[in-house]
Amino acid sequence: MTLVSRVLGLVRDIVLARMFGADASMDAFFVAFKIPNFLRRLFAEGAFSQAFVPIISEYREQRSQAEVRQLVNRVAGTLLGVLSVITVVGVLASPVLITLFAPGFLVKHGAEQFDLASNMLRYTFPYLLFVSLVAFVAGILNTYGRFAAASFVPVWLNVVLIGAALLVSPKLEQPEVALAGGVFVAGAVQLLFLLPSLKAIGLFPRPAWGARDAGVRRIMKLMLPGILGSSVAQINLLFDTLIASFLVAGSVSWLYYSDRLVEFPLGVFAIALSTVILPSLSRSHANGSSEEFSGTLDWGLRLVLLIGVPSAVGLFLLAQPLLATLFNYGDFASRDVAMSGLSLMAYALGLPAFMLIKVLAPAFYSRKEPRIPVRIAVIALLTNMVLNLVFVVSMVKLGIDGPHAGLALATAIAAWVNAGLLYRALMTGKIYHPRPGWPRLLLQTGLAGAVLAAVLVWAVPGIGDWLEWTAGQRVMQLLLWVLAGIAAYFIALRVAGLQLSSIWRQGHH
Repeated sequence: MTLVSRVLGLVRDIVLARMFGADASMDAFFVAFKIPNFLRRLFAEGAFSQAFVPIISEYREQRSQAEVRQLVNRVAGTLLGVLSVITVVGVLASPVLITLFAPGFLVKHGAEQFDLASNMLRYTFPYLLFVSLVAFVAGILNTYGRFAAASFVPVWLNVVLIGAALLVSPKLEQPEVALAGGVFVAGAVQLLFLLPSLKAIGLFPRPAWGARDAGVRRIMKLMLPGILGSSVAQINLLFDTLIASFLVAGSVSWLYYSDRLVEFPLGVFAIALSTVILPSLSRSHANGSSEEFSGTLDWGLRLVLLIGVPSAVGLFLLAQPLLATLFNYGDFASRDVAMSGLSLMAYALGLPAFMLIKVLAPAFYSRKEPRIPVRIAVIALLTNMVLNLVFVVSMVKLGIDGPHAGLALATAIAAWVNAGLLYRALMTGKIYHPRPGWPRLLLQTGLAGAVLAAVLVWAVPGIGDWLEWTAGQRVMQLLLWVLAGIAAYFIALRVAGLQLSSIWRQGHH
């Protein structure tokens, strides 16, 4: 289901790139969309989910169905009340939020871009309300082993935005505003789609204010530190946007398109794995099974290594061919390919770390220990901010083209700092005990990654050829080299003696 969603997300971005390109108006839309998306990942999918799932898992394992239903009702009512207030404030204060998140729009690019972004934010901000309630429903469904419907939900965002771009935007004086309206409609559609699944397991909520309920208070207590701890990558990306708003027009869009390609393997694999692993870890901890807990974590880390290495190598070496094949049509020019390619290569360096965080951080939240990842997140965030300024200021002063890529590189390095410190904390706390065979596995994946890199460097044509080819030729060439790379990687793993079935059996067990 996640794969279907991500493929449609790519289709959506192809449509947006072709119809709108990378200019000041699209920079305004991407910022207006990023603000509620940032808050969604910060509160809903980040801190809330990682606080809510362990508590409802505990209630399911140790309490009656009536107590579970009461918790669901009170969390629903409290969440709805708080989010309604935040949404009203966000809509009314949209110019203030644009000033905070993209001050360069007003300072460098003038009132027109600033006013457009503020207007679009009024449409996009209520998405936070809808999608936070979606995360609440998804948390319940995931706890009860119902993953399909919740994983399918993002498909509706992509379908509605594609429809808004193709059918509504040509009729408007400012076409990009159709996309902002589409975000609002998509949020409502996503929530309505999930409600029947909740009714099917007998937990359709009757919202009741429950700020004083013991379970709600425990969730809130876990959420407060988790707001920063679970979403440092999102804060980093928004800090990137803030600085990019001062750079040349198009910088925000270049970062967006390159980030979207990194999000594809991250979403298809790491976020799906994280979604499945959190209830499993929470259940193991609630049952007091430390060996099962560590084994689940070990399985997740092995899968991240096996998928993260080829994903990072492929994105790095095929950055410009990928961007040319997907986006280099209509208003998305060859310079946009080159500039987005720089930031995609930088992001690709951090892809394995982004994936590792999705597995390592839930280990702490499932144990209701949010303080450790919060402390680590603050260190990573400060690292990112310092490196952002160092890289961008240096590149601007030296006249190096594409200073936005410095922002992506800083994000990648900060992610490695975050993942490394999380791993160290799990080891020193004796929470995770690696199973035998890790040195051999690291050597095998390293050799296979080198073989993959050699094939792509030696055989893939230069970007000049890609820009001259038709869309059909680009697609055929990209499919050829992606499949050749996958084959080279897995054949190299097999020759190195790795049995993939053994890792699968470990997870299945």
